[in-house]
Amino acid sequence: MQDFAVARRAMIDSQLRPQGVTDRGVLAAMASVERERFVPAGSRDFAYFDRPLKIGADRSMMPPAALGRLLSEAAPVAGEKALVVGAGTGYSAALLSAIGLNVVAIETDESLVGVAKDAGIEVAKGDLAKGHAKAAPYDFILLDGAVEQLPDTLLEQLVEGGRVAAALVDRGVSRLVVGRKVHGSVGLATIVDADVGRLPGFERPKAFTF
Repeated sequence: MQDFAVARRAMIDSQLRPQGVTDRGVLAAMASVERERFVPAGSRDFAYFDRPLKIGADRSMMPPAALGRLLSEAAPVAGEKALVVGAGTGYSAALLSAIGLNVVAIETDESLVGVAKDAGIEVAKGDLAKGHAKAAPYDFILLDGAVEQLPDTLLEQLVEGGRVAAALVDRGVSRLVVGRKVHGSVGLATIVDADVGRLPGFERPKAFTF
């Protein structure tokens, strides 16, 4: 049986800090939230490996360092309201809650909704690309996976000055990006390439060809 507390500490020291995760709140949350609780039982020995981890037929959890870097760059603040798009099993929502944010999570996969709820995460079932307008606006939106595009419908749910974080697919490569809404528009800054599983429903329309 793996000592998960030791694995968690090793994740902080050998994965997160060396890869630019510096936000103290993020580091504290990732040191305290038990990632293994959000991993399928048969894969718990791999919970702290720094690679995508399957949680369903076509879904995976973000590698710890990729998620930690996204959150660190977005600098979530206690008391803010956050939307997690693609809640999966609920790990990222649990991290934001541990930092002190008020978290709304949305998931399209019925089985994953059940897993997240069993872990104590409040999650609604719905179309990921549409977000959750009912509870908007949000200070921070996290897309917990890679997407080909960020729909305006989702970005409209950000407050002015709010941030969005995701992995954006560009010519087959996923890159971590963070953006801020200024004067109604969101500009994105690229952080680093990362191996991140895709979220469904964010595909670009196919270009017409003769």
